Amino acid sequence: MDLSYTQDEIAFREEVRGFLDEKLPEELSAKVASGVVLSKADHDRWHAILNEKGWLAPNWPEEFGGCAWNAVQRHIFEEESARANAPRIVPFGLSMLAPVLMKFGSDAQREHYLPRILSGEDWWCQGYSEPGAGSDLASLKTRAVRDGDHYIVNGQKTWTTLGQYANKIFCLVRTDTNVKQQEGISFLLIDMDTPGIEVRPIKLLDGTPEVNEVWFTDVRVPVENLVGEENMGWTYAKYLLTHERTNIAGVGFSQAALASVKRMARQERHNGKPLIENAHFAARLAQVEIDLMAMATTNLRIISKAAAGQAPGVESSMLKVKGTIIRQELNDLARRAAGPYAMPFASETIDGDNDPVGPGYAAPTAAKYFNNRKLSIFGGSNEIQRGIIAKTLLAGGAK
Repeated sequence: MDLSYTQDEIAFREEVRGFLDEKLPEELSAKVASGVVLSKADHDRWHAILNEKGWLAPNWPEEFGGCAWNAVQRHIFEEESARANAPRIVPFGLSMLAPVLMKFGSDAQREHYLPRILSGEDWWCQGYSEPGAGSDLASLKTRAVRDGDHYIVNGQKTWTTLGQYANKIFCLVRTDTNVKQQEGISFLLIDMDTPGIEVRPIKLLDGTPEVNEVWFTDVRVPVENLVGEENMGWTYAKYLLTHERTNIAGVGFSQAALASVKRMARQERHNGKPLIENAHFAARLAQVEIDLMAMATTNLRIISKAAAGQAPGVESSMLKVKGTIIRQELNDLARRAAGPYAMPFASETIDGDNDPVGPGYAAPTAAKYFNNRKLSIFGGSNEIQRGIIAKTLLAGGAK
């Protein structure tokens, strides 16, 4: 998939490929390629390698320790990392909290937390969703009551991704119940070791505790851990979500998945011929490739906007919807290409404890298919995003 790169950009791509060939551990790449769930140590290892190179935070300004790549460089790095089966960079501290701190945090917060995010000393998780507040996030019930120099926090968060590894959580909490829902929310930074916090794992279909419940019972949080102003958290939350939704688009992941599906379809046979020659399968594959090319171009425009200091607007919702549809379609095509070999769906099958059934690529296809059904739900469901797009564009929000 070539978007007509300049000579400098081609040279940068070669530099990235050389780095990945030299520094990406083969065992990590093999785990990612085979769908094995990565441990905290795996994530930390790749985090440290990228930080040592200075390539961990491509979206950060240089003054904060980032590499300040332009939109095309970031796109190339994502594309090459996915091609090489590099581990996903965990986004919660680097791509979600950090932009909020840079824009709305205090000098003390930036000086303390940003270096610890880069070093890996702090692993952040996100405390947004609640049992009764998912896509309707403004209805959250977790309370924070001011008590001198502390807030006392009580409530519950859910679907907290990788919360079992985190030592910090950024939370939306209700600090005023007498105003409109969106106007009574604040943004708190909380140490997970604080007394009164309990993490309870939620097991998914593949048997892994990727997400968690987090319970708060009379948790004391210093007032200096408030980001920005009290009751202004909804503004900060929306800013963060635009970055999250842009990341969910996963252009690099989709490009790697497309290449994988093509390889599978060339190997698998239907009626004596390669599956890729089947008219119906080939038509679906061609359509998703066209959609992906269009999305990659749109993604570059939006990254350029963000690099210029502007938060992505309704475009992030558009990317989120289209990006998740593309990734789910590719998962479905992979599952169909693997055919009966994709049927085994036990955690031990994809954890490498047993001999694989059928081709090596077949075992993780069902796991990826089922796990990625979540893509159209988290980060604001696609139905909610379509409502945002319609309200913004059709009601005169964009000229």
